[in-house]
Amino acid sequence: MTAEAKSAMHRIALGFAAMVGLLLVGPALAQDPERTIDLAVKGGGPGPASLFSLILKGGYVMIPLGLCSVLALAMAVERFISLKRDKILPPEFVSGIKGAFAGSGDIDKAVAYCEERPSPISNVFRAGISRVLHGAASVEKAIEDAGSREVDKLKRSLRPLSVIATVAPLLGLLGTVYGMISAFQSASAMGVGKADRLATGIYEALVTTAAGLTLAIPVLVVYQILCSRVDKLVDHMDDEAIEFLEYAAYSKAGADEADTAKTDNA
Repeated sequence: MTAEAKSAMHRIALGFAAMVGLLLVGPALAQDPERTIDLAVKGGGPGPASLFSLILKGGYVMIPLGLCSVLALAMAVERFISLKRDKILPPEFVSGIKGAFAGSGDIDKAVAYCEERPSPISNVFRAGISRVLHGAASVEKAIEDAGSREVDKLKRSLRPLSVIATVAPLLGLLGTVYGMISAFQSASAMGVGKADRLATGIYEALVTTAAGLTLAIPVLVVYQILCSRVDKLVDHMDDEAIEFLEYAAYSKAGADEADTAKTDNA
């Protein structure tokens, strides 16, 4: 793994660690310190809940939220590494394909060159080279179709992040609803005069909503960053494809002139 990839993984890991830290510390910091001191002095109620106990009190919904956070972290790291320009558009490929393709007589050689170096840009070029004998319009159409397929593949790989960003708040809200139902059931069973117990149940129920939002917000940001990266890579692919079209047209014209000259000399 390259130093750049390790650095990217480190930054993403720190970001998610900060997210989890916010999730853990936030509920505890949100408690009123004066009330905590008064309760501690008077012995009239519990002190601040520990971070781990808050997570446990979030209930079973915290389990899928935790799994979603691990999955999102793994996918974000993998996508940041995979969507690097050097992997999508290898710099040595473009110069190499021009050397392999010098005219219509080198089609098989150029196609083999693309197949030996699989990447999104090589798939696009292979589709275009295969249609060289059918004219420039056919080459352009083949490149556009292949480019669209590669873009769909790249963006389809980001969909799980979008799903996590959408589902996490809903899971958190579901946990809160169940927690509120449980809190009011307990309050109803205990009767009036138990406002502290009811308030405790409510704030514990809200832990899952906080967890869901804390997970969804950074995942959504990462998803948008990766989508923007894909769009930039697509622009670069378009530029390379246009340049190759011009090169292919020039090479074909040169080959045709050479064939004509040979025929005239004969």
